[in-house]
Amino acid sequence: MSTIRILCIGDVIGAPGRAMFQKHIDRLRAELKIDAVIVNGENSDARGRGITPRIVRFFKHNGANVITSGNHIWGNKEIFEFLGTAQQDLLRPANYPRTTPGIGVTIIEVQGVKIGVINVMGRVFMHEHLDCPFRTVDSILTYLKDKTRIVVVDMHAETTSEKNALGHYLDGKVSAVVGTHTHVQTADERVLPKGTAYITDLGMTGALNSIIGMKCEPILFKFLQQMPAKFVVEEEPPFVMYGAWIEVDTATGHATRIERVKIVDDAICSKDMDAA
Repeated sequence: MSTIRILCIGDVIGAPGRAMFQKHIDRLRAELKIDAVIVNGENSDARGRGITPRIVRFFKHNGANVITSGNHIWGNKEIFEFLGTAQQDLLRPANYPRTTPGIGVTIIEVQGVKIGVINVMGRVFMHEHLDCPFRTVDSILTYLKDKTRIVVVDMHAETTSEKNALGHYLDGKVSAVVGTHTHVQTADERVLPKGTAYITDLGMTGALNSIIGMKCEPILFKFLQQMPAKFVVEEEPPFVMYGAWIEVDTATGHATRIERVKIVDDAICSKDMDAA
C-alpha cells in the first residue's frame, strides 16, 4: 500500500504564530515524514484578523503548499486584488458567491500524487447567507472526481455540530475533514467508518496564555462590561503550534491514520517575531 502524509496546521495568529510556523515546520516535516502542508492563515497578520500577499509568500517560502482561510480573509484590503489574480495557493471559502474574488478549491501535486484541497465555511452563528457548505462540497467533488481521489476539506465553522455533521456527510467521499475557526484543539480525531479522517478543530498557532490568541484583558472587559474593545494579539510566551497529520492510501483516497500535533515553545522572542 502506498500512502502520503498531509499536515494540517490550525489558525496561525499574528507574528507569534508565524514565528512558530517558521521555527518548527521543517522539523515536523522531517520527523513525521510529511509530504504536504496545509495551513489556515486567515489570522496571520499583525492584528490577528487577515492576511497579506507578503504573508502568503512567507508561508510558501517556509513550506506550506496551500493556505486556507475563513471569515477574516477580507481583513486586509490589499488581499482583494491578490485573490482576483488567478491565485492558486490561497483559498477563500468556496461557498461565497461566485463573483467574490478568489477560489475555494485547488489541486496540488506532491510526490507525483495529486491532492484536492477544499475550503468551506459554516453558516451557524456565522454568515447565514452563504451557500450551503454541504452542497458546495458536493458540487466541487463532481469537478474533482476525475482528477484525484485524495481530497482534504477545511471546514471553518463556529459550532462543533455543523463540523461534525459535514464530517459524517462526507465520510467515504473525501480523505479528511478538519475543522478550524474556534482556535481550541479538540481531542476527537479519528478515522470515520467509511475512511474519512476527522477532527472538529485543529486548534491555533499562537500564544498559549491568551484568549484564542489575543490578550485577555480587552476580551474580559468586553464580556464583563458588554462594551466594544479592541482585540490585540498576545505576544508573550509560551507559544503553541497545534494541528494534525493524516495518512492517506493513494489508491483509495481513504485515510488510514490521523494524529494530533502539539508543540509548546517558550524560547521565541520579539526578534524571531520580527523576522517572521
